[in-house]
Amino acid sequence: MLEIENLKKALEMITSSRGFYRLIPEVRTNIVMAKENARTINDVAGIPGRITVHKKEVFTCREPEYGASSHLARLILEIRKHDPTRRSAINIRYDKAIIEFCEMIGLKVSYYDRRKEPREIKGKEGATIPWGVKVAIRRIGEVPDVIYHKGDWGKEPMIVLLASDAIEAARMAIKIGEEVRI
Repeated sequence: MLEIENLKKALEMITSSRGFYRLIPEVRTNIVMAKENARTINDVAGIPGRITVHKKEVFTCREPEYGASSHLARLILEIRKHDPTRRSAINIRYDKAIIEFCEMIGLKVSYYDRRKEPREIKGKEGATIPWGVKVAIRRIGEVPDVIYHKGDWGKEPMIVLLASDAIEAARMAIKIGEEVRI
């Protein structure tokens, strides 16, 4: 239950941040944290119904629970095959200014192009994210701190921040939300 407590603290930080609301994409935000020995989506805790915003108020409808996020869970499970110390991820909206800020503060940034996704991957449910993670890692030769894509037909552009735990992921996101004007 360490992961649940870590996520609760991260959510307290996020919901009390003055600038985080600017980072929430149309599909909303989730933050996840995997167990140390995570093997499946059910070993990764996230936020049921995601983190949302109304005006400038950021909130969740439910407490964190295991198995609550399939997208970010698949992403962090793939990341952990390359770096098991990365147990957490948070998705935020894509903006070029955010990418430039991340690079400026020394974060390792990589990306993948969803338009170049092989047909056999695109046609297989749940295969896009692991494919994209592999492409982003191969592009820079190591696990980045930030992975982004600029979207595709019907897919919103997105940035994912990677961290050792949810509190660290929240700190990164809050710093971005408070310092980048988008």
